[in-house]
Amino acid sequence: MMDRSLRVRDVEFSYRDRAILRGMTLDVEAGEMVGVVGPNGAGKTTFLKIVTGVLSPHGGKVYIQGSPLTSLRPRDRARVVAMVQQTPTVPIGFTAFDVVMMGRNPHLALLQWEGHGDLDVCRRVMELTGTAEFAQRPVTNLSGGELQRVFIARALAQETPVLVLDEPTAHLDISYQTSVLDMIETIRRETGVTVLVAMHDLTLAAQYCDRVAVLHQGRVFACGEPADVLTPEVVSRVFGAAVSVVKHPVHGTPVVLAVSQGANERNRPGRS
Repeated sequence: MMDRSLRVRDVEFSYRDRAILRGMTLDVEAGEMVGVVGPNGAGKTTFLKIVTGVLSPHGGKVYIQGSPLTSLRPRDRARVVAMVQQTPTVPIGFTAFDVVMMGRNPHLALLQWEGHGDLDVCRRVMELTGTAEFAQRPVTNLSGGELQRVFIARALAQETPVLVLDEPTAHLDISYQTSVLDMIETIRRETGVTVLVAMHDLTLAAQYCDRVAVLHQGRVFACGEPADVLTPEVVSRVFGAAVSVVKHPVHGTPVVLAVSQGANERNRPGRS
């Protein structure tokens, strides 16, 4: 069975004199979906870029399938880990199918044309992501939610054991948020891909992720099942905000609610 695990050991990274990551350590088991959460500036995007080889760590190691990521050539790296960025560049003049086909580049030799196998992979992942229906439409004519699914399909076309997503629901309304995350969960079940995803919404992270890693001051402050990690104490400490955590009425997962002192004042009994 293919080793789809991801191991991060004591990773450090700085921008100029500012330390962003200070000994990040995290394990993601094969087939897991692990969410990475934390306040703005916690280093989530930097961490994902290091995990995918976009940035090189100043210390520590990243292992995928048991091999150090830095030991792999760019082409080989693109065969083991794929990333969907938060705001991918939308290529002008291409159809949705063209963009998905770009995911096959790591599997092609220089000047090699796509073959029937590559076409079959792209058709399959477009069916899986619900993008086949607009395969021939220009990507510049797609909605935000449709575009996000196309970029996920492109990443899946790389056929990597590890998929990394940076805020896949950013800028989407609630219906597209749940449809994109439902799609990712379905893909994970059907393909066995290991998923590492940075998320802003703690409640959605709790609903969809097997485990959640909370980043604070460049390290993993807490990591575990959502109910064990997304507690009022942890969230308040890391995010610096008063919160209440209740159970989701349908899923039973944590729902994180901000506690507004202004609202308390307005709702005080006897206040007119």
